[in-house]
Amino acid sequence: MRLVLVAAANRQPSWVDEGFAEYARRFRGAYALELKEIPLAPRGRNAPAAAAVEREGERMLAAVPAGARVVALDERGPVLSTSDLAARLVDWQRLGAPVHFLVGGPDGLSPGCLARAEERWSLSRLTLPHGLVRIIVAEALYRAWTVLEHHPYHRAKKWGQTPFFPSASDATFSPGAGKIGSDPIFFAAAAKNGV
Repeated sequence: MRLVLVAAANRQPSWVDEGFAEYARRFRGAYALELKEIPLAPRGRNAPAAAAVEREGERMLAAVPAGARVVALDERGPVLSTSDLAARLVDWQRLGAPVHFLVGGPDGLSPGCLARAEERWSLSRLTLPHGLVRIIVAEALYRAWTVLEHHPYHRAKKWGQTPFFPSASDATFSPGAGKIGSDPIFFAAAAKNGV
């Protein structure tokens, strides 16, 4: 499954590029993480921020193919735990479409981007630097993927002991089987196991 971070920003420091690349290269099998950078529109006395946000939004939406799932990184969205995000990965994989995560520039996402998004996701109620957002999103997606793969990176033994998150690369895993992200049995078992 293709996970694509579409980010409106100017050139980032090398540590940002290296951090994102480090997590992107760790994905294996059916998952891949990519970055599409959208240059910021000019801002200034003769270029109001609202007009710049609209131009950035148009460019961002042009980078999203028809049929792709869109998740807007937005402070008004829900804050997800690692287990929530792992469940979302399973749900998104079942849909069979690439997932594009939209990260706006310094003035946020355009109304068009927010309207196109099927979901919103807030990393925090804090305002975070754009470069750091890239790394946090990459690490969060990687960590959620490791939960599904029973990889020791997450270090939560309860995930390795639960049958409700089969490995995405397991030959017995069928994306259409069960409803992990919305199954009441999953949530009852998760609550019992303290997930």
